[in-house]
Amino acid sequence: MTTDTSRQDAKRRALELLDDAGIVLTDAEQEGLEIVDFGFDDLSEVGTQIHTYVNTDRYCAKELVQLPGQTCPEHRHPPFDGTPGKQETFRCRAGEVSLFVESESDGEGEEGERETEPPTRTPPNREEHYTAGREIVLEPGDQYTIPPDTNHWFQGGDEGAVISEFSSRSVDEKDVFTDPAVDRLSNIDY
Repeated sequence: MTTDTSRQDAKRRALELLDDAGIVLTDAEQEGLEIVDFGFDDLSEVGTQIHTYVNTDRYCAKELVQLPGQTCPEHRHPPFDGTPGKQETFRCRAGEVSLFVESESDGEGEEGERETEPPTRTPPNREEHYTAGREIVLEPGDQYTIPPDTNHWFQGGDEGAVISEFSSRSVDEKDVFTDPAVDRLSNIDY
């Protein structure tokens, strides 16, 4: 299990990155920052820190923080309950993030795009669960829209990254992860 010390360190570092990016969170929002380890108990390799501003049946807005080299595992947002699935736009606010999407994806925005087959920076011993190899490098001001039901994963650059996410409704329990060991809802700390 991820220790309280590593969770507190991840929270502190994420809040510093948000502050450096000029993103102001209230004390309550800072306290409620979601620390997600996806069940791997190693936030230095796999995890995401999330602040959700709003998530209704129509739209969602979040700040995602990736620590340096930290990876959010490959997943997709499939159709459910008559919806086409979640469509999301990532806008890099600070640092650099490598977003990997399926090669056949038709997302908008081509800045920083390069093909990497196979991806080279996957978490150790999990390589077979990272299949999306089209890399889109986002720097501050760059954005990319991921269509629904498209495999994707992302990783913070050398300085980490702050990413604003704008999307249709987010329903985490509907996400489908390529790696069956991922537990999106385990060990979440606020």
